[in-house]
Amino acid sequence: MFSKKRVIFFSIISFILFVCLGMRLYYIQVYKYPTYSEMALKQRSREISLNPRRGVIYDRYLVPLTNTDSSKIIIIPKDIIINDKELYNEVLENTTLSFGDYNKIINLPNNLLQIPVKNEFEVSNYSNSIFITEVVKRYRKDSLLSHVIGYINKSENTGEAGIERVYDEYLSKSDEKSFVIEYDKSRSIILNGTEYVNEISDPNNPTSVKLTIDSKIQSIVENIIDEERIKGAVVVADVDNGEILALASRPNFNQDEIEKYLSNDEMALYNKAIQVGYPPGSIFKIVVLLAALESEYNILDEDFYCPGYEDINNIRIKCTGVHGEVSLEEAFSLSCNSAFIQVGKKIGSEKIIELAQRLNFGEKINIGLLEEISGNLPDGDNLKGPAIGNISIGQGMIEATPLQITNLLMIIANNGVQKHMTIIDSITNKDGDVIKSYNKEPDKAVVLPSIAEIAYNYLITVVKEGTGKSMNLDSIGGAGGKTGSAEAVLYNDTTIHGWFAGFFPERSPKYVITVFIEEGFSGSKSAAPIFEKISKEINNIYPVY
Repeated sequence: MFSKKRVIFFSIISFILFVCLGMRLYYIQVYKYPTYSEMALKQRSREISLNPRRGVIYDRYLVPLTNTDSSKIIIIPKDIIINDKELYNEVLENTTLSFGDYNKIINLPNNLLQIPVKNEFEVSNYSNSIFITEVVKRYRKDSLLSHVIGYINKSENTGEAGIERVYDEYLSKSDEKSFVIEYDKSRSIILNGTEYVNEISDPNNPTSVKLTIDSKIQSIVENIIDEERIKGAVVVADVDNGEILALASRPNFNQDEIEKYLSNDEMALYNKAIQVGYPPGSIFKIVVLLAALESEYNILDEDFYCPGYEDINNIRIKCTGVHGEVSLEEAFSLSCNSAFIQVGKKIGSEKIIELAQRLNFGEKINIGLLEEISGNLPDGDNLKGPAIGNISIGQGMIEATPLQITNLLMIIANNGVQKHMTIIDSITNKDGDVIKSYNKEPDKAVVLPSIAEIAYNYLITVVKEGTGKSMNLDSIGGAGGKTGSAEAVLYNDTTIHGWFAGFFPERSPKYVITVFIEEGFSGSKSAAPIFEKISKEINNIYPVY
């Protein structure tokens, strides 16, 4: 009886072990076959990546801003192209490379070469040894939005700047597509190349980033500033929600050739919209105006006299002209230095700087890019004595980014309310479905509506009657804005930068646009015309009037 029980027991155990072994074999030979087969193949083959191995960066409408351009390449053993002169010349005639770059690839120590060729190129010989395929490039040929997207360390596939850096954790987890060439023991190619795709199985895996950028508006901005050969920056924002629709910096750079720009004297790798502070010049008179209205509301009824200059402690500051007797609104629209220095003396440096801080000068706006800087505001002894002269006209130690100037105009356009500006919409999966939305800070009232309204109307007067009157914006419903010409030091030489920041249309504005031009010399002559062109082009595709 005991022996029979043991036989039954061991039979059951044997059956269980047999079932487990069968299940394990099924798992290895059937379920995991594709994985192990690929691993085995890679051990005896050469793998060539056909995609960037990074998630897509999208615009606000899920238009891809990366991984869009592709090029045709020929994959060819080095010994074949070296030993076949006719083939060497045929590939040379059909490559997209220069003669020098072509030979650099030929002379690489690699046994298998990748050479970009024209789309129509075909090769009939060596059908088992030469392969032609498509490679998806990470960055667009036109480098659209390069300073925002940033760039990567190619060898490590890690983000080094811009969105690539901020969201590297997500962007580095993407599908991988490869071209695999199998060799025999003697390292001879034995089979045609095969494409393999290593897909992410979880559809909810966050691998991509959606921006607030509108690629159509971004293209408009970049085309215009490139046509005008401008160095500087442009920011376009949506008045209703603070979302950045376009952000461009010049000079531009090629994201695939970063080494060329590391010692560039023109700071091509710097995002000049957020990463460099400049004297705001007369645009800062908006801050002085607001501070004056908060401190001395009756200043609205006062007149000022401009003899063409203003003296402060034996320092003479020139005005933009001899304006004579002017009201506060006239002084603002004509950008009168004399009158605004008189206003500054009346209210004092401390009140101006206190309000500037409330308006986010001297602090980061935090739009979602790590490169953003705080700018600079004077403090302590730098507020005393003749410093009021420079403070009143946005010079001296005051430095602001084009983004901070955009934030200032956004507050005026929103009746004294600050919207949290951002360039990030959400983290998405590979198809653009939202996984996590960007958390924006709530709106914040920073200026009384009655005071913001006065500044708003003054800005409209600038365009209609003042330093911005050369623009013709009636076709888009008019505009409001402020010019600025700021003395500065650039590349160890003194120069004058040009500014124009404004909104359109003049009533119920939809857009705020800031234009900054290095060595523009006159905001009304250099920056205002660019504002006009950009505004009209935006209105052509998204009519608001």
